[in-house]
Amino acid sequence: MNLTIDIGNTRVKSAVFEGDRLVELYVFDKRKIISEIKKIFKKNTISAGIISNVATISEKRMVQLKKIIDFQIVSSASKVPFNNLYKTPKTLGVDRIALVAGAVKQFPNKNVLVIDAGTCITFDFVSDKTAYLGGAISPGIKMRYKALNKFTANLPLVETLELNDFIGKNTEESIVSGVLNGVVKEINGVIEDYEQEYLDLTVVLTGGDTNFLSKQLKSSIFANQNFLLQGLNEILKFNGHK
Repeated sequence: MNLTIDIGNTRVKSAVFEGDRLVELYVFDKRKIISEIKKIFKKNTISAGIISNVATISEKRMVQLKKIIDFQIVSSASKVPFNNLYKTPKTLGVDRIALVAGAVKQFPNKNVLVIDAGTCITFDFVSDKTAYLGGAISPGIKMRYKALNKFTANLPLVETLELNDFIGKNTEESIVSGVLNGVVKEINGVIEDYEQEYLDLTVVLTGGDTNFLSKQLKSSIFANQNFLLQGLNEILKFNGHK
């Protein structure tokens, strides 16, 4: 069995895979990573592991993880199943690398746009020739709410994902309308740009805001909140860990 670990800003998502099949999913606080990973190992027979570390964890914890198993750590130097044509490959986020690996595996010989709606909204495009061309990075929903609150004197902090009307009847509703409608229209617009260039485009939506956005977007999409974990598993398999 393979163990994939995605370390985010505050939480960790981890999954156990047997071949291509996701056997079990775990989500826990980043501060508990060592104890939780040990629990996973007690419950499962893990032969290989891989880590995507977007948010930095201490060197001490990385050493502790390495003592549990010699995890592969995703980086720009990792062996991956696609041709990376990004002009600055060393700056490409490890989460984006994993997402593209997942796209190549699940949609072979397809033009795929992967949209990861989390802290940031990232757009990543891989062609039907398995060439990664790049994409875009935009503030996520929570980041937009926080920015309005932080950089103004009187606007409140809003966190809702409920969109009732495009006309806000008070300040809070106006913020919700501006942020949520703005995000939806932005994503729809980006998809339309790609569809004009690539008629046979496949769109994948993942990340923490998947459930909300999948109901709002006009295009036909594949919604999968565990797409990054599946991409990590694909990188492991590509490196000889079945």
